[in-house]
Amino acid sequence: MKLHAEALLFDNDGTLVSSLESVNRCWTRWAGEYGITADDFARVELHGRPAAEIAADLLPAHVVPEAVARIEHLEVEDVAQGVVALPGTLRLLAQLPPERWAVVTSATRRLAEARLGEVGVRPKMMVAADDITRGKPDPGPFLLAARRLGVDPARCVVFEDAPAGLAAGRAAGMRTVALTTTHGRAELAADVVVPDLGAVSVQVTAEGIEITAAE
Repeated sequence: MKLHAEALLFDNDGTLVSSLESVNRCWTRWAGEYGITADDFARVELHGRPAAEIAADLLPAHVVPEAVARIEHLEVEDVAQGVVALPGTLRLLAQLPPERWAVVTSATRRLAEARLGEVGVRPKMMVAADDITRGKPDPGPFLLAARRLGVDPARCVVFEDAPAGLAAGRAAGMRTVALTTTHGRAELAADVVVPDLGAVSVQVTAEGIEITAAE
């Protein structure tokens, strides 16, 4: 499968890096600190959502700001214990001009930079939870990234592992590539579905970026 784009937009956790062990460890500790029952915690989707939205689902409004600051602290402190680059990430990003790709993440900028820095990735452009008012599946984060890169959304390709992120990419009018790193293929609606970025290759030309994906 071949796609042509002017810019590539990458989710972070589950797409570029894996932090699942860290996420589970930190959020379980956080839930215990705030007296959240296992049943209540289990019903909330963690992956691909801003911490503020998760906290708002579980706690009274007046507690949320403090709780969000707490989980960010726990996760930043835990980065060295549970963050690794996923297959293909470092190779693929090294082939791309810095001004032709961005990270679009539901994490805060501080946390996203810590996780990416742990694997040696330092994007020129990032849209983080700090930059938006509504997270994925709202298209706003991807549209903001396209605007900052100066690229028509229709000329962007989104790489995502979560259904909410893929929905956001589609709503933004972008083509989508799904990675089966955290969800099964049946859960992922995308133009292309691949195991991970190891199945993706790129060729940069004067006209843009030619993407080849082996499904």
